[in-house]
Amino acid sequence: MTISEKPHVVIPADHVPGPKQGQWTYGHYAALPNDGQRYETVDGVLYTVPPSPMEWHQRSAGRFIYYLLAHVELAGRGRVYHAPFDVELTSKIVLQPDVLVLLNESCGKITSSHITGAPDLVVEVLSPGTAQYDWQQKYDAYAQAGVREYWIGDPINHTLEVLVLENGEYHSTGIFRGEQVVLSKIVPEFPVQARQFFPE
Repeated sequence: MTISEKPHVVIPADHVPGPKQGQWTYGHYAALPNDGQRYETVDGVLYTVPPSPMEWHQRSAGRFIYYLLAHVELAGRGRVYHAPFDVELTSKIVLQPDVLVLLNESCGKITSSHITGAPDLVVEVLSPGTAQYDWQQKYDAYAQAGVREYWIGDPINHTLEVLVLENGEYHSTGIFRGEQVVLSKIVPEFPVQARQFFPE
């Protein structure tokens, strides 16, 4: 793979001029030129993220946005955002979740350019190029930063796992599929079945 090719998996962006890997901060990240690539930082390491998700990934992500907008933002409980929108979890961790929720009491974390601090809920929709990254680096980063609920949607298997943060670690409250109603502490009384997130 040459530097000019778009990667299909998440890889360290060792070719990008800047500080040594492990020392990237939000300031360095925000100063990156718009080169058509999508970047994130975890523990000060700059990663190149596949910039163009598959069509079915986008359709699923759109459904998460739709249902969360209806039951959070339009219900007056908070705000819903989708990628690309920067979330500065710490000075050395900057991510762009597929979908995120800030409840009203957390809206002070919103700035005109990005969010500073942990959202209440983050959704990542798996794709072959990002699944390992979502389950490892992002999983650890969200737990470390205090994201209270992490949803991992799998459009291939049509499942949604809900992870709730307890004592600094994520614990699964279930893998929802088919007509099972998704149970969430952040969005209580959420009358949505798992299948509704995954178009056929």
